[in-house]
Amino acid sequence: MHHSHAAHEGANRSTGSRPRASSGGWRRWLRVGGIVVLIAVVAAGLIRGVGVQSFTVPSASMSPALEPGDRIVALRAPALFDTVERGDVIVFDGRGSFVGSLPPDTFAQMGAWFGIGPRDVYYVKRVIGVGGDTVQCCDDDGRLLVNDRPLDEPYLKERPRAASGVEFAVEVPADRLWVLGDNRYDSTDSRALLGRPGGGMIRDDRVIGTVTSVG
Repeated sequence: MHHSHAAHEGANRSTGSRPRASSGGWRRWLRVGGIVVLIAVVAAGLIRGVGVQSFTVPSASMSPALEPGDRIVALRAPALFDTVERGDVIVFDGRGSFVGSLPPDTFAQMGAWFGIGPRDVYYVKRVIGVGGDTVQCCDDDGRLLVNDRPLDEPYLKERPRAASGVEFAVEVPADRLWVLGDNRYDSTDSRALLGRPGGGMIRDDRVIGTVTSVG
């Protein structure tokens, strides 16, 4: 009788331990799952912050290279390593310049790099002048002059009567960019900011990336 009772108690202890082991297993899996999700979120943020971001083109200002509704991918590396060049098509944060608001603070700017924040503050334009360049409209043939040399622009929507309907002559300071849309007579760009603080120049630290592909 005593031996049977001990065996019964042992069975009870064994039976009672199973739910605890099962519950502990589920908790471990939940922790692992949470870590995996966290890693995935961090990885996605890093891809946006130091890799690529995607955008939708909102207007025809860059036609015919980019049309409204096109999906574009912006590569972050040129902006991160300050290798944006004349002729590049870039996506940049227009706050403090094209957007009539204060420039983004440090946290807002970091958020833009990681794809966090409003999406209607981004612009896509072509870099015409970089730091140290002089840009002028126009020569007798209607072409832009960059550093006193006519600029060949095969990407323009059509050969207009002049490469710009607004005459200007600017010198681009260091760490600034002069940007224009390819569709020159239907584009809000650096020309629209002439006479304002900054004179139409875009700070290069506002650049999100250069456009590498169109979907």
